[in-house]
Amino acid sequence: MNNKNNYPQGVFCWAELCTCNWKEGKAFYTSLFGWGSDDQPIGDDEYYTMLQKQGDDIAAMYQMPQAQIKDELPGYWLTYIAVEDVDACAIKAKELGAQIIAGPHNVMDAGRMLMLKDTAGATVALWQGNEHIGCKRPGELTTPYWHEMATRDATASSNFYCELLGWKSQLKPMDGMDYTLFLIDDKPVAGMIEMTNEWPDDVPPHWMIYFAVDSCDSYVDKAVDLGAQVCVPVTDIEDVGRFSVVCDPQGSVFSIIEPALDELNA
Repeated sequence: MNNKNNYPQGVFCWAELCTCNWKEGKAFYTSLFGWGSDDQPIGDDEYYTMLQKQGDDIAAMYQMPQAQIKDELPGYWLTYIAVEDVDACAIKAKELGAQIIAGPHNVMDAGRMLMLKDTAGATVALWQGNEHIGCKRPGELTTPYWHEMATRDATASSNFYCELLGWKSQLKPMDGMDYTLFLIDDKPVAGMIEMTNEWPDDVPPHWMIYFAVDSCDSYVDKAVDLGAQVCVPVTDIEDVGRFSVVCDPQGSVFSIIEPALDELNA
């Protein structure tokens, strides 16, 4: 079960939002990014919504289960990494110390998935595509652009993902700290920062998703108008771009970035 058009092994290919209020969450993101939506029934008054750009799937969202809502868990974006053999990755991930949360299992004919908690405690998913390879418009504005891990042990996290996925790591000095780039064939596919003592204790290790835009300031202003809160104000990073971290009205955190390089399609 492998689609020849799948993303290469180790490349982020999909993202989905688990939100505590599906209706309001859908209204927020479609208004902010101009996305369309395709609601696919998965139960009684429950939907897996494909978020779309010009009719093409670029991400998804669904309603958080009631049990998690009662536990007051915040919403979250879950990111998926493409792999060639999800079952083999499940075995290897466990050997490396990860915790399997769900899978591996088939998602109808779309593909085969695994959700795990890595050795640092961050949650991520692996995807072996079949009929659905993932985001149909990579490298475009208003689609997932970058993925960045925040961990309290950069060395251990780097070793885990490099062993599991075949990534190479490279340290890059940035604003007084060492930023880790993860590479495939010498091309960056993700990044990592080490969480310092300045980070609140209640913020767990996590993968952050960045959406590319043509004006970080205007999108942040629009997000605030739609009820979002700004976690990190608009900030410039030399040679990288202008970014901000935002919490949507339902409690899910994501980032907006205006890349320094004019390399994205509208």
